[in-house]
Amino acid sequence: MKVSSGYADVNGAKLYYEIAGEGESIVLIHGFTLDTRMWDDQFYEFSLKYKVLRYDLRGYGKSATPSNEEYTDADDLMSLMKHLGIEHAYIIGLSMGGSIAIDFTLAYPKAVDALITVDTTLNGYTWTEEYGASLRSIWTTCKEEGLQAAKTQWLDFEIFCPASENPDVAARLKEIIDDYSGIHWLYDVPSSRVKSVDPAVSQRLMEIQAPTLVIVGERDSLDFHIIADLLVQDVPQVRKVVIPGVRHMSNMEDTEMFNREVLAFLESLR
Repeated sequence: MKVSSGYADVNGAKLYYEIAGEGESIVLIHGFTLDTRMWDDQFYEFSLKYKVLRYDLRGYGKSATPSNEEYTDADDLMSLMKHLGIEHAYIIGLSMGGSIAIDFTLAYPKAVDALITVDTTLNGYTWTEEYGASLRSIWTTCKEEGLQAAKTQWLDFEIFCPASENPDVAARLKEIIDDYSGIHWLYDVPSSRVKSVDPAVSQRLMEIQAPTLVIVGERDSLDFHIIADLLVQDVPQVRKVVIPGVRHMSNMEDTEMFNREVLAFLESLR
């Protein structure tokens, strides 16, 4: 597989990216504390039929850390696509990457051929108290016990538990998270999440006109199933797939079924 990689100057920051394949474009957006490597099992297979772009968001992987200026991840992606000559694409995002994909679809509808969310978060959604408290405890651990303690706690977090049952997936996740800078735990950094949107994205889902596939792991936490159901309820052109036996990292926990469902959905749009 021929892979082109590099850094793009995007809105005052350098973003690392990789591209492989030819044809219609797919963009892969990673989750929180992760980077391009979480898509290793998709990058090659998808590139057999499509041009595939994966990149590191600001503060993750090889990309620059956020500066003092506010920005949005959706604007960054649009600028990156323009830099690479990609006018429109199928947009796929997991967890935080899913919420960025949704934001991007609302901000730049003409650039989205289809939207695929995977175990996605959603800007404007209020977490259940139990899950929200668990998330906040990671930030507390980082401030009180240090970054390494926070990473250890994060890897033991409920969303990663099934992935840890697979030695290969567990080792890959650990490697990626070990490399995470921790900037979002350690410091108050500007991000798209500091910009208020009115109405909230969670109230604008009916505006999404792109064909949409919602994927969620059968064993994922309640909040992610609620979010998936909100998307199914409000997005006009939507399908939902539940992947049996997996939790949050659907694409890594059951690569075969994940890839099959995504490629079948994209093929149905042709």
